[in-house]
Amino acid sequence: QVQLVESGGGSVQAGGSLRLSCVASGLQASTNCMGWFRQSPGKEREGIATMYISTSRYANSIEGRFTISRDNAKNTLYLQMNSLKPEDTAMYFCAAGPRPWCNNLDARQASVWGQGTQVTVSS
Repeated sequence: QVQLVESGGGSVQAGGSLRLSCVASGLQASTNCMGWFRQSPGKEREGIATMYISTSRYANSIEGRFTISRDNAKNTLYLQMNSLKPEDTAMYFCAAGPRPWCNNLDARQASVWGQGTQVTVSS
């Protein structure tokens, strides 16, 4: 059974940083398509960063500010978020899925995700 558990969210002021973590069990993060999507109330999921093997992809909205990484020994995925903006406020989810999720940042293709962690950025 695949389980993804996120942590690291919180409340920060604009310009601040947070690092999200996602501990995976039931699958190997190093050989599966994994990434992060976010969702705000009333909005669709937005795929923001994915990683498959050594290839990373980023949404335009966060490129240059967020970095996805992975610790294979800990089977953990990370999202380092810098220069946070109020518009980054959302629930952030770690997700695994088939290759279209990673290739296209299409969060609708994600097949399993965690419970989410809230990120709130104040101006």
